[in-house]
Amino acid sequence: MDELIHKAAILQEALPYIQRFHGCVFVVKYGGHAMIDEALRVSFARHVCLLRYVGIQVVVVHGGGPQINQTLDQMGIHSSFVAGHRVTDDKTMDVVEMVLCGKLNSEIVSLITRHGGRAVGLSGKDDQLFIGKKKAPIKTKDESGQEVSVDLGRVGEIAEVRPTLIRDLLDRGYIPVIAPVARTAEGEALNVNADTAAGRLAAALGAAKFVLMTDVDGVKDKSGALLSSLGAREAEALIESGVIGGGMIPKVRCALGAVGGGVEKVHVLDGRRLHALLLEIFTDHGIGTEIRESDD
Repeated sequence: MDELIHKAAILQEALPYIQRFHGCVFVVKYGGHAMIDEALRVSFARHVCLLRYVGIQVVVVHGGGPQINQTLDQMGIHSSFVAGHRVTDDKTMDVVEMVLCGKLNSEIVSLITRHGGRAVGLSGKDDQLFIGKKKAPIKTKDESGQEVSVDLGRVGEIAEVRPTLIRDLLDRGYIPVIAPVARTAEGEALNVNADTAAGRLAAALGAAKFVLMTDVDGVKDKSGALLSSLGAREAEALIESGVIGGGMIPKVRCALGAVGGGVEKVHVLDGRRLHALLLEIFTDHGIGTEIRESDD
């Protein structure tokens, strides 16, 4: 009986959040270990379906870096990185599209559909959702320590988001699942960062929440303790002081860009935790870091 009462209390705690966010748009960036572990994959699909059934309009933007690496290795195609960017020649871009737009996208759509959702697979090329431009060459140092300029090839940044198709799909009850591939004005495919693509789309849709699923707990302070909530100015100060560093910097910058573009709140959470999405959204304390525009 105690277990049943506990479950009822959890549902009661979720009620005001369900009421508040009914009809709102959530954009979820899905990536990391949550895309690999089978139990986490099933859990994620069920959570997305649950969100849709309680009236929240969900958009999923997925990554796939490890899966791209594996496929490139299997095909004997060398891949290198410069300043965190994958150097993407034409052969590599073909593999990127094959993995992201083909295999992974269809797998996620099938999984959500299997659990009752009406999912539709897309890429940023469809209906010119993401109009991109090639990134400028990156300055780095070679083995001798000399500064060199490296052309990243078909690596892009998003110049414009055209979300009309996504809005139409949401209004009709679908769950868009989007691969982060953009196209130039001339029609050339570009490899774009999934976090950035999701954040830009969240801003364009006026999303209530943008959820970044990662392989870390969230943003931490200088003592290593998890910060449950963080204002934009405080986040900038933590970056400036070096408390936020390494791979967390681009994620926090992405979050700041989203809230600066009109997203109400961004949530950085550990997708390796079972039920992470629901625990962050429907409980009073959450499990990750909430980033907002205001420091109040």
